[in-house]
Amino acid sequence: MAVPHPSPELLATARLLAGPEVGSAVAEALERATGRPVERGGPAGGGPCVYVGAELPGALRGGGLLWFHSVNAGTDALLGSGPWPAGALLTRTVGRMGERIAQYVLAWVLAECQSVPEFAAQHARGEWRRIPSELAAGQTAVVHGTGRIGSAVAGLLRSCGIRTVGVTRTPRVVPPGFDAMARPDEPVAARWVVSALPLTGATTGYFGADRFAAMGGATFVNVGRGATVDLMALEAALEAGTVGRAVLDVLPDEPAAPGDPCWRLPRTVITSHSAGITADDDVVTDFTACLRELTAGRVPALAVDPARGY
Repeated sequence: MAVPHPSPELLATARLLAGPEVGSAVAEALERATGRPVERGGPAGGGPCVYVGAELPGALRGGGLLWFHSVNAGTDALLGSGPWPAGALLTRTVGRMGERIAQYVLAWVLAECQSVPEFAAQHARGEWRRIPSELAAGQTAVVHGTGRIGSAVAGLLRSCGIRTVGVTRTPRVVPPGFDAMARPDEPVAARWVVSALPLTGATTGYFGADRFAAMGGATFVNVGRGATVDLMALEAALEAGTVGRAVLDVLPDEPAAPGDPCWRLPRTVITSHSAGITADDDVVTDFTACLRELTAGRVPALAVDPARGY
């Protein structure tokens, strides 16, 4: 991945700017990490700068930006808001998000195996009826997206005895957490299909009628990006039974209004983009790790290629 990165010498003289979404505790930690004050209120004053935040100020698109560290894991909205400044490094915050999202996925997997939705409905009706449970171990989960988050999801599922198959467009060594790899359109019989895809030009609408039709009744869990899913195609697949259930933590348009058709999708649970909420410690830890790598003259592991979107 060919991404720009500032030299340690230039970085050492850069101003440190922070957006309004960066709280005082995080700002103080950034000051300790860099040994320089955090400036607020925009990039006035000129000179090379490092910016920590969620949105790139328009004034920095014209030059002066050395490094932008996003407080979010996803950078699609950031890159989609305009051309990325030439020569500026972009890094992102992942922190313990993979661990959080993996636990979210496992929670829904186990809830389904233990018939939690059915028992909750029975409770509401005051009904006593035994419902058989099923074992998660020995079943298969297909995970689309084999980066940090997808690998964390696969690793936790695998620890419960679930066979994990990662989906990738290009052949590669099987990454940690996965038992096997498959191509995007290679048929794999699975109990669960999990999406941990970023949003790029190649993944917009990735889950459409054909992919849903091939799921064979699997439960679909989306913890990636909402716009990777065609909701009309998902609805048709749920009605046809080619998708058994759906758990959607992300939607193409958020937040969903009370009257949004997504709330009427059959056998679907929607959560409020909360599977992997970023904590303050995540921002500080990842920024500091990137700073350490840059100071050593290396491209940070959390660097984003603006041309690819991840």
